[in-house]
Amino acid sequence: MKPISRRTVLKGAGVALSLPALQAMSPLAAHPSIKLAETGQGAPLRLAFVYVPNGIYMPDWLPERIGREYALAPSLEPLAGLREEFLLLSGLAHDKARANGDGPGDHARAAAAFLTAAQPFKSEGDRIHAGLSVDQLAARAIGGRTRLRSLELGCEAGRQSGQCDSGYACAYSNNISWMSASTPTAKETRPELVFDRLFATDQQGRTAEQIHDRLLSRRSILDLVRADARDLERRLGAEDRRRLDEYLQSTRELERRILSSLAPRAPLATERSARPRAGSPERPEEIEEYPDRVRAMYDLLALAFQTDSTRIATLMLANEGSGRTYPWIDVREGHHAASHHQNDPEKIDMLRRIDRFHTRELARFLKILRDTEEGSGRLLDHCMIVYGSGLADGNRHTHHDLPILLAGRGAGTLEPGAHLRFPRETPAANLFLALLDRLGISLPRFGDSTGRLSGLGPSKGELDGSDG
Repeated sequence: MKPISRRTVLKGAGVALSLPALQAMSPLAAHPSIKLAETGQGAPLRLAFVYVPNGIYMPDWLPERIGREYALAPSLEPLAGLREEFLLLSGLAHDKARANGDGPGDHARAAAAFLTAAQPFKSEGDRIHAGLSVDQLAARAIGGRTRLRSLELGCEAGRQSGQCDSGYACAYSNNISWMSASTPTAKETRPELVFDRLFATDQQGRTAEQIHDRLLSRRSILDLVRADARDLERRLGAEDRRRLDEYLQSTRELERRILSSLAPRAPLATERSARPRAGSPERPEEIEEYPDRVRAMYDLLALAFQTDSTRIATLMLANEGSGRTYPWIDVREGHHAASHHQNDPEKIDMLRRIDRFHTRELARFLKILRDTEEGSGRLLDHCMIVYGSGLADGNRHTHHDLPILLAGRGAGTLEPGAHLRFPRETPAANLFLALLDRLGISLPRFGDSTGRLSGLGPSKGELDGSDG
C-alpha cells in the first residue's frame, strides 16, 4: 500500500481541508509487519506564544515551593488536571520593557518587548522601532515547511496608528509579533477570517466583508469536500477512519460556532473602526462575544497545529493596557483600571476572577492538544506553548519575576511538571534561545540574552554542555 502524503487535502468548491496526521501517512504504512506506533517521533515541533495583558495578580500565581512538589496557587487551580503538562518559570525579566530613561509607557513597552527583548523607540507612529520577534525569526527559518509561515491571532481589535500609551504608538500596545524592527505583524481578530485563511483556496483580492458574506451563504465545508472524504476513507484502516471522523466532526462544530456568531445584527468592524465594547450598554446582546472569541481562536490555533498548516503562532488575548470589562464573571470595571488596585480588596477580587477566566480557557486549549492523537503520542507532546505577560504586577508596572508558563513536551526535549526558579533578572530572551535550539535554530544571542535557559529538559545544548 502506498503511503498517503502528509500534504494531502480534501478539496471542494473553493476550499481545501488539510488533514491531521494519520497512520497511513507514514512511510511504514506500506509494511504492515512494522508497528506504526514506532513512527510517532517524526511529528513536527510547534511553537506558540499566548499573551495576557495588564499583568497578573502575582500572589495568586506564584507558588512558594520550587520543584515538582509545589502547590498550585489559586489562579493556576483551573490547570490542576494538567500540572504534569507544563513548567512554571519564575525569575525571568524583560529589562527592555522598563523605561530606561524614556519615562512612562510601561504597557506599550511590555507588549513590544515581550517577544523582541528590544527597547521600543518612543514614538507616536512615524518612527516606530522595536525588534524582530522570536516567533518571526522562527518563521523565517522553518515557516517554508508549511502552507502558512506563521499565524498571528488576537481577541481584541485595535488601531495600528496614533498613540495609545504615554507617547508610544498604538502599534506597540496592540502587537507582540514583529516581522522587522519597524513592522509589526498585524494580528487577525475575526475567527471567520482565520477559518477562511486556513481552508479557502480563492482568497485573492477578496475583502473581509466578501469573505464574511461568502461564509454565511455557502454550504458547510464538510459538504463541499464530502466526495473527496469518501474516496479517502476507502483507502484507510479502521483506526485512521476513526481519527478522520473525529477530526471532521470537530471541524464542523467549530465552523458552526463561528458561523453562529456572524448574524447580521450589527455592522462588521475592521481593525481600525471604533466599536463599543462587548457587554457595554451599546451592545448588551453580545455579552458573551469575548469568551466565544477566545475559545474560537484557541480552537483555530489547535486546528492549525493539528493539520500542520503552520508551526509558529502568536495569540494576544487582549491588547496591552486593555480596558475590557468581563461582565460574564461580574467584572464591570475595565481590566486596566482594576489592575491599578492600590490594595483595594474589591479590585483585587476582580483581578483574581479575570486571571482564573484566562487560565480556565488556557486549560481548555491544552486539553484539546493533550487529547488529540498524533503518531504514537499526543499533539501537546510536540508543542511548546509559552503563556504569560510582559508585566508582572500591573499595579506597580514591574517587569521582573514575570508570570511565564511553558506547556508541552517539545518532542521530548522538555520535562514538564515542575516549578523552576531562576536567578532574579534572568532575561526572558534566554528562554527564547533555548526554545529556538529545540527547533534546530542556533543563535549566539537574541535581544538582551545572556545565555540559554537550562533545566528545561534534555536539549542538545544542555546534553553537550553548552552555556546555560
